Amino acid sequence: MNILRIGNASGFYGDRFDAMREMLTEGPLDVLTGDYLAELTMLILGRDRLKDPARGYAKTFLRQLEQCLGLAHERGVRLVTNAGGLHPEALADAVRDLAGRLGIPVRVAHVEGDDLLGRGPGAEGSWGDGVLTANAYLGGHGIARCLSAGADIVITGRVTDAALVTGPAIAHFGWPADAYDRLAGAVVAGHILECGTQATGGNYAFFTRHDVRHPGFPVAELSDDGSCVITKHDGTGGAVDIGTVTAQLMYETGGARYAGPDATARLDTIRLTQQGPDRVRVDGVRGEPPPPTLKVGLGKLGGWRGEVVFVLTGLDIDAKASLVRQQMEAALDAGKARPAALRWELSRTDRPDAPTEETASALLRLVVRDSDETKAGRDLGAAAVELALAGYPGFHVTAPPGKATPYGVFEAVYARQETVPHIAVHPDGSRQSVTLPRRTRSLTAVPAPPLPEPLPPGPTRRAPLGLVAGARSGDKGGDANVGVWVESESAWRWLAHELTTVRLRELLPETAPLLVERHLFPSLRALNFTVTGLLGEGVASGARFDPQAKALGEWLRSRHLDIPEEFL
Repeated sequence: MNILRIGNASGFYGDRFDAMREMLTEGPLDVLTGDYLAELTMLILGRDRLKDPARGYAKTFLRQLEQCLGLAHERGVRLVTNAGGLHPEALADAVRDLAGRLGIPVRVAHVEGDDLLGRGPGAEGSWGDGVLTANAYLGGHGIARCLSAGADIVITGRVTDAALVTGPAIAHFGWPADAYDRLAGAVVAGHILECGTQATGGNYAFFTRHDVRHPGFPVAELSDDGSCVITKHDGTGGAVDIGTVTAQLMYETGGARYAGPDATARLDTIRLTQQGPDRVRVDGVRGEPPPPTLKVGLGKLGGWRGEVVFVLTGLDIDAKASLVRQQMEAALDAGKARPAALRWELSRTDRPDAPTEETASALLRLVVRDSDETKAGRDLGAAAVELALAGYPGFHVTAPPGKATPYGVFEAVYARQETVPHIAVHPDGSRQSVTLPRRTRSLTAVPAPPLPEPLPPGPTRRAPLGLVAGARSGDKGGDANVGVWVESESAWRWLAHELTTVRLRELLPETAPLLVERHLFPSLRALNFTVTGLLGEGVASGARFDPQAKALGEWLRSRHLDIPEEFL
C-alpha cells in the first residue's frame, strides 16, 4: 500500500529541542514537519525584525539542524517547516550555509508571498498605525511545488498549520487541486499533528491513564484516499487513542466547517477507529472547495502593560482588597497618571486557620494598560511602593513593580485568494507562481444535527463534570473555544441535552455576558463551544489570568452538576 509517513517535531516556538533528533532516530519517516508559528510568535518575530531586518525567523530550527541535518540526509527524510516566519528566504540561506559548513549536500527551497505588510488596503499599502506584521495563511500547494522540484528541505513563512501536511501529500500522491475529500483528509491529519504531543497524551484530560512524563511526537500514516492512521514511534512515551485524537480535533476549532486554503474539511464527517495499541484510524472526511478569501493575521503594538500583585494575608481579605484598591486608584487619579484600562482580580487562595503563611494568603492582581509607557510603568510602580507603610496590615507584593512592557494585539482580516502572491522558490533559485484553477465556496453554517434520544429519568448525584467528560480549550485571537467529549453513547445522550449554552454560562460565569455558540459533533460524541471576546484583544495583551484559555476546559471539568449515577 502506498503510505506517506509524516511526523511532527514541534508544536510551537520553544517546544522540546531534542524532538527532531528523537523523531529521526526512533522510527521510520518520509517527511518530518515542524510548526513554530502562533499569533504571539508572529508578534515576537515582528519585534525581532524591527531590531534587525535580517531577522524574523525561528532560530531554534537552525540550531536543531546543526545536530540533525546529517541524520535527515542519511535516512532520506524530507523536512518541511514554517520556521521561516517573517523571513523564509533568510532562513533558507542560513540552512544552505550550514549544510555547506557540514559538507552535507541538501537541496533547500522556500515559499514566500504571505508577507503583505506593504500591500495593505490603506495609503501606500498600509494596514494602519502600529501594524508590525501582516501575513496571509497560505495553503500547501507551494510546498508541493518545492518538493516536486526536488527539495530536501522546504522553509515557509505563514502557512496554515495543516499545510505542512497537505503540501507533502499533494506532492507525493499527485492530487489535483479539486480533490477536496482527499485534501480535507490531509487537513484533518495536519490539524491532529500540528500541536505535537497534544495528540499523544500531552495536556490530556485523562492523563492519569497513561505514562505521559515524556510523550513521543505523533506520526500520520497517510493514504492516497486521504484517510490516515495516527500513531507514534514504537517504544516512545504517551499514548494514541480515540480520546487523545478527539481532544486535539476539538482544539482551537469552531463549527463543522474547518476552512483552509486547500479545502474546507467537514469535521462532522470524521470517523475514528482504534486499530490497535497507539493506532487510531481517521477516515470518512468529506471536503468542500475552500473559501474565496485567505485569512490575514495582523499583529500590531497595542500599547504598554504593567502589573502589581498584592499579597493579602489572614483575616479581613475583602476589606484589605477594598482598601488597597481605593488607595491605588486615588493615587493614580491625583497624579493624573490613571491608565486607560485597569483590571483588578482577587484570587482567594487563602484558607481558614492555615498551617503556613502562604496558604493563609490571597492574591490581588492589578493589570494596567495605556499608550503611555510611563503610566503603565513608573507611575504605577510609584503608587504601589508609596503604600508600603500606609496600606493594609501585612502589606507586601510578589515582586517589586517593574518597567512597563509592550503588548501586542492580533486581528484577523481577509483578502481574496487571487490578490495574494504564492510563490515557490525552487532549490535552483527559479521562482514559480502558484496559480490554481479551482472553485471556491463561501462559508455558511452547517445545520445543527438532530439531538440524540435523551436518557430516561434516573437517579443523579452532584459531581464534577470531569468525572464523565474530557475537555480541551484554546484561543483564536480574542475568542476562546472549549471542546467537551464523552466516551460512551449513553453519556453522549446525556451530555448533548445537559450541556447547553445556558448551562455553560452558569458553570463558567465569566462567559455569561458574552456570545457563546454551541456546535455538535455526534460522530465524535463531542460539543464545541466558542466564546467571543473572552480574551479581549488576544493573548499578547495578557490581561486575563489565563490569557490563552488553555485551562478553561479544566475549569469547566471541575464544576459540579447533577450527573446520572450510572456514569459515576
